Amino acid sequence: MKIGLFDSGIGGLNVLKEFLKKYPQNEYYYYGDTKNIPYGNKDKDTLLKLSLKAIHFFEQKHVDLIVIACGTVSSNCYLELKKQTKIPIFDIISSTIAYVNSKTFQNILVFGTERTIESHIFKNNLKGMTTEIKTPEFVPMIENLQIDSQIIAKYLKNFQDIDCLILGCTHYPILKAEFLKYLPSNVEIIDMGECLVNKIHLEDSNKQSVNLYFTKISDSLLKNIKKILDCNYSLNNIE
Repeated sequence: MKIGLFDSGIGGLNVLKEFLKKYPQNEYYYYGDTKNIPYGNKDKDTLLKLSLKAIHFFEQKHVDLIVIACGTVSSNCYLELKKQTKIPIFDIISSTIAYVNSKTFQNILVFGTERTIESHIFKNNLKGMTTEIKTPEFVPMIENLQIDSQIIAKYLKNFQDIDCLILGCTHYPILKAEFLKYLPSNVEIIDMGECLVNKIHLEDSNKQSVNLYFTKISDSLLKNIKKILDCNYSLNNIE
């Protein structure tokens, strides 16, 4: 089976990593638009235009399904993108909302990009009391390998009574160890990639290949890939 995943940068690699754990024997195609990162502050028209390039790329690769491994695109463009292709397409947020609503969380915190939080997709669909917080510094920190604990602490210091923290951007699982330093041990941290993989049902084929395509390749990108993925892969630069 050929599976396509796309994101603005390396965040979606966290989703790919979850797919590889559960469904290792497939052909994976990853499209990372590192030339135009971040997506979190872009308007909807721009997001659609950039996302359609990824969709067209996957159509040329003849993938069997597409995963929007980006919270910003999922929260703003999913319905429009579904209309633009005949390939089955999955967003990264719906399965997270379904998982959280299956639990009894009373006090939910969501970290996300500007556009994701402004869409209020979590607050409008979750049952528990939900606080949504924009965290624009996180993606540049992760992409540039410059994790700042003081910035993370600033966002968490007023939320010690929450039941769960939703990582509303696929970049954010990289910061999970940092989040745990400032949260009570009973707080569940929700990884959207895990939620999607646990809900989707695929059949493994007899072949594994991981093909990574990025619109811009840098030293920090190479280091991030090695930090996230523990498998053989091909790396390609695509305009």
